[in-house]
Amino acid sequence: MMITDTSGLLRVPGATLYYEVRGAGPILLISQSGEGGAGRSTDLVDQLAGDYTVVTYDRRGLSRSTLDDPAKAVTLAQHADDVHRLLAELTDEPALMLGCSIGASIGFHVLTRHPGRIGTLVAHEPVSPRLLPGDQRARHERELEEIQRVHRTDGLPAALAMIADALGIDPADPDAEPGLTPQPMTPQRVRDFGFFIEHEFTAVVRDTLDIAALRDAPARIIPAVGRATPHTVFDRTCAAVLAELRGTELREFPGGHNGNTSHPRAYATALRAALAN
Repeated sequence: MMITDTSGLLRVPGATLYYEVRGAGPILLISQSGEGGAGRSTDLVDQLAGDYTVVTYDRRGLSRSTLDDPAKAVTLAQHADDVHRLLAELTDEPALMLGCSIGASIGFHVLTRHPGRIGTLVAHEPVSPRLLPGDQRARHERELEEIQRVHRTDGLPAALAMIADALGIDPADPDAEPGLTPQPMTPQRVRDFGFFIEHEFTAVVRDTLDIAALRDAPARIIPAVGRATPHTVFDRTCAAVLAELRGTELREFPGGHNGNTSHPRAYATALRAALAN
């Protein structure tokens, strides 16, 4: 089996996407959470590349994936079209996809807008208020808008503290597997966080996901949550509602909302088991 280790650029409408491909086996695309791009999942890719051809990428507007018009809004539908075009460039077969947080929300749009492109989606704690009943949905959409306001008035550290609280992340208890090297808060990450909060939060609030189409999508969907994620936070609730919508079990993965980066070895083991069963 040929081992792939390459990177590339792909022109898509309104943007140029940067992507990386590594490993051998069935194609598994990882759509990362937050400001994370192709490099954010390196430790997890290390664990998966022996079994899968792992595709990672920078979402449009982040890091090396540049926008033709940086001032133009982005939508989850555009992100899904980017995934569709990237996978079409790499394979003629339905791919596997791990979507984390907003990456899972993007995966929903791939399933409903581009049927057949994804065969199995592991949806880890989707940030998708549209899945929730109306009052809960409105409350969490306002929460995202409040974080945007705080980001503009008080800066990134204050906004990150609110994001951690909303997603059930405890910065004072950075539970993680030993031997991992934390990624520093570089100027590029600061810029990417700014884009994520200002533009992609708006995309989530203005989401147009067709819930009935998601319920009936023929692809396999595996709703997942972090074992350490509090049961009270809305990203876990979104995953639980998804499991009920699809009539399937809710799987627990190691770690919390960012278990794919904090527990890459154990997370890879859980992911393999989920994809195999």
